Amino acid sequence: MAHKNLNQYLILKIMVLCGCILVFSFCSKAEMDKINPIPIDTADSTQGLRYLALGDSYTIGEDVAETESYPFQLFDKLKQSGIPVNMHKIIARTGWTTADLKNGITQEKVDSNWHLVSLLIGVNNQYRGQPISRFETEFRELLEWAIALADGKPERVFVVSIPDYGVTPFGINSGKGPLISMELDNYNSIKENIAGEYNVAFYYITDISRQAENDPSLLAPDKLHPSGKMYKLWLDRFFADVLKMVE
Repeated sequence: MAHKNLNQYLILKIMVLCGCILVFSFCSKAEMDKINPIPIDTADSTQGLRYLALGDSYTIGEDVAETESYPFQLFDKLKQSGIPVNMHKIIARTGWTTADLKNGITQEKVDSNWHLVSLLIGVNNQYRGQPISRFETEFRELLEWAIALADGKPERVFVVSIPDYGVTPFGINSGKGPLISMELDNYNSIKENIAGEYNVAFYYITDISRQAENDPSLLAPDKLHPSGKMYKLWLDRFFADVLKMVE
């Protein structure tokens, strides 16, 4: 009789176990995610460099192949240099101002464990005629966020100056080319000064963008944004410094 009860107990235990397996086998992905939440950034930060690029159309590479944008070219060049690169993420959109970028970062809910963070923003503040004082305030806030996202390490953050679209056909045809150039110089001066306050690297590429006035190959097909060739010239200028940041 004891053996019979033991056999019944074992059979019951096996049935319960099989039932549990079936329940987990037929859970939807959403249900499984509740059991094992997926982190916002799934890459393992211990296995390689993580790069976050913040900005606007100049960051996503408007009107050129995604791989020609400066963040992608930087990502690939780091890998070619032997840096174990894990992942990269771009938070940017054409037309974004500093306020838009702040909202974008908030919505993405990114973590603060990035080994390298870049920031290129401001042209749309100027284009929309917003007060430069507003840009100064919001850019400072964005730079503080960028440092926080780089685990509080300003030496892992770099700022890129705003290209001068005043020399492009779009800027020239607007009749405001010289004014655009002058205003962007003021914006870039503010960016450089604030970056200096936080001991963040500032890379000036505006002079390179001005070469497009006499070299159409430096412009994308829309004759406004940089081509992949221009983005490469940017990297040629500051890649060696960025490489030292992550070695």
